[in-house]
Amino acid sequence: MQMSSADAGAHSAVPDDSAAETSRNIALTSPPSSQTTLALQDIIGGACAFRLWGMLGWQDIRLRYRRSTFGPFWLTVSMGALVGGLGVLYAGLFKVDVADYLPFIAAGFVLWGLLSDQINEGCTVFISAGGIIKQVNLPLSIHVYRLAWRNLIIFAHNAVVYIVAAVLFSIQPGWAGLLFLPGLALLCLNGVWIGLLLGLVSARFRDVPQLVASVMRIAFFLTPIIWKPELVPDRAYLLDLNPFFHFMELVRAPALGQTPGLVSWLVVLGITLGGWLVTLLMYRLYRGRIAYWV
Repeated sequence: MQMSSADAGAHSAVPDDSAAETSRNIALTSPPSSQTTLALQDIIGGACAFRLWGMLGWQDIRLRYRRSTFGPFWLTVSMGALVGGLGVLYAGLFKVDVADYLPFIAAGFVLWGLLSDQINEGCTVFISAGGIIKQVNLPLSIHVYRLAWRNLIIFAHNAVVYIVAAVLFSIQPGWAGLLFLPGLALLCLNGVWIGLLLGLVSARFRDVPQLVASVMRIAFFLTPIIWKPELVPDRAYLLDLNPFFHFMELVRAPALGQTPGLVSWLVVLGITLGGWLVTLLMYRLYRGRIAYWV
């Protein structure tokens, strides 16, 4: 009787161990819906911590220009020199009016700086914040919001160059200029998902930042920044295939007093929706591994 009761106790322990192991497996493999919730909580929680990433973004700018007399306005000086020099040079090469061309190139360079910096720096956003990610339990999206805010501050300093050009050549945006704000908002909204997606992929595959930088250099020359779309009327269809052109047009056209085309709005809205869906899918699956990859 004693042996049978011992055997019974041994056999009864097996289901308990099995149940414990099963519960551990369930805890480790959460259902997709819960992973989606965690990803959304990370993105929304990071956005709500605007005081933190706002302060960190300002701190990045201050540290970059510490002990400098002009501080961040060196950005404005260098951008102004670039726009002034290239504007006069290419206006002569393209045989266009300087009064029309200089505000165009000024708006183009300022917007391209915001777009390209968000993409290039988005590749290393998690890698650069690796020390913080490993030591402090914060929403990972905070680092992307910090990057977006820092680039927006730089954009605001560079925008002075366009404002000066607009005043000198009497550019009056009028009512069309009001479309500048929703266009800029869409640009920033896309910058966040680009930072989340490229930051995640680049943390795993370290060749991605170099690849993206090469693509952005080529895209600069294929996008009408230093040349106007009117110069290639027979190849206008290439502009419709260039997503960078639509992002630029959505913000630059209102700044110049023009209304962006419907195609540009539809393309940017489609990219925004599709980009966020893909980013949410990837972020849901691999968000927990970023701390191990950086």
